[in-house]
Amino acid sequence: MGRIFLQGVGVDDLNFEQALDFAKCGQVVTVNPEMISYAGTNPEFAKILREAQLVIPDGIGVELGLKILGHNVKRIAGIEFARELLDRCKTAALVGGAPGVVDKIPGSNIICRHDGYFTDAAEIIEELKQKQPELLLVALGSPKQEEFIYSLKQILPNTLMVGVGGSFDVWAGNVKRAPVFMQKLCLEWLWRTAREPKRLKRIFPALPLFLLKVIVERG
Repeated sequence: MGRIFLQGVGVDDLNFEQALDFAKCGQVVTVNPEMISYAGTNPEFAKILREAQLVIPDGIGVELGLKILGHNVKRIAGIEFARELLDRCKTAALVGGAPGVVDKIPGSNIICRHDGYFTDAAEIIEELKQKQPELLLVALGSPKQEEFIYSLKQILPNTLMVGVGGSFDVWAGNVKRAPVFMQKLCLEWLWRTAREPKRLKRIFPALPLFLLKVIVERG
């Protein structure tokens, strides 16, 4: 496995199956351009990414950025990666989403469920400490989910932990994913933006500026 640096953030050069095989325990970050840009201004978040056991390129912007630098690294959709992990593991814990969302996600291997609307995480952390799940998926949005996972690395040393953004809503049937043909064309961002126009402010001018910085980085 090689780690390629993009705007100072290391991204692991693995395909989908290789990433699954490598992901055994520790923190997995499914990184996108917004997270890379944030790491450039926040040293603590940059440290979380640097110390992650696995950083996979979740976002067409990251794939494009790596191609600009001359690396043919394909995007790994975080939602699909996390779903496969959930299907394969023996025990899992889900933390995040709106009240009731995690209760809609099927899985006899899910031994712990908590929504993301909590002010004191002590009770959740204590349950996780007691149950020691093989897999922990956290949907609190970035950077909160990555920070939450990072705080648990010493408490759950043998647990694989992944931040999954809005995946719970999709798995619970509350949100529909883009049609398969749009997923294959890496246009899922366009589908989500059409359904949630407020996302446009996140993408523009953030994505063009990100790619411009990569071009400057290439020199």
